[in-house]
Amino acid sequence: MGLGKQVRLNRIFGHPSRRLCSVAVDHFCAYQKGLPAGLINVPDVIDKLVQAQPDAITMHKGMAKSAWGPYAGCIPLIINSAIFSGDDNLIEQMASAEEVVRLGGDAVAAAIGVRGPNEARYLKLVANLVREADRFELPMMVHIYPRDFSGVVPRIVHDPENIMWAVRCGIEVGADVIKVPYTGDVDSFREIVATSPVPVVAAGGPKADTLEQALRYMGEAVEAGGRGATIGRNIWGMSDPTAALLRFKEVIHGCGV
Repeated sequence: MGLGKQVRLNRIFGHPSRRLCSVAVDHFCAYQKGLPAGLINVPDVIDKLVQAQPDAITMHKGMAKSAWGPYAGCIPLIINSAIFSGDDNLIEQMASAEEVVRLGGDAVAAAIGVRGPNEARYLKLVANLVREADRFELPMMVHIYPRDFSGVVPRIVHDPENIMWAVRCGIEVGADVIKVPYTGDVDSFREIVATSPVPVVAAGGPKADTLEQALRYMGEAVEAGGRGATIGRNIWGMSDPTAALLRFKEVIHGCGV
């Protein structure tokens, strides 16, 4: 690993716990269900999140260009460069590694699906991004979601076998950080994390019924050895995103709930 990449990763995992509590506001057209209620006014959400000082924040390049200026340099910025939909109707790269560097990003991210008919296409997309990002000493963070195509509508799954496969796919294409759904079981997630030579962080998951439920989920992922999480709707979907983020930071960084 080159020095430039190490510097950027050290910023992202800069908390003394060496874990990551980041927030994603990159929910866009891939969801194909309209804008989530908590992200109608993204600049307002960003301001509330910055008050709680997340370890990093992930967004698309357009929002970074138009809304991140007041906070530039204060918090690590991760640009999501790729989008997909669970049914594979969308598989697109939206930003290059060079664009991420020009925006001052500390890492480039890509959301992909594995399993299903387009798995190789997704992995090639990430492998190409890794090659491009390495030219700029830019860390590559891949958000990987295994799917089950056996039903009428494909669905994202989080059983141990498929999460293990997702992690291995991320390793093999050269990702520097891998985000996957938590399996829901400490022992199985611990076994998966132990196989990875790069940090594994948990996805924030679908909207929980309560904040306490989401915090328990995240506490288990950290107990299993996960290096933290990137969380979306379970923070900005709450009535008080600033307070919700502070609670997640307590859990992920080992200070209790």
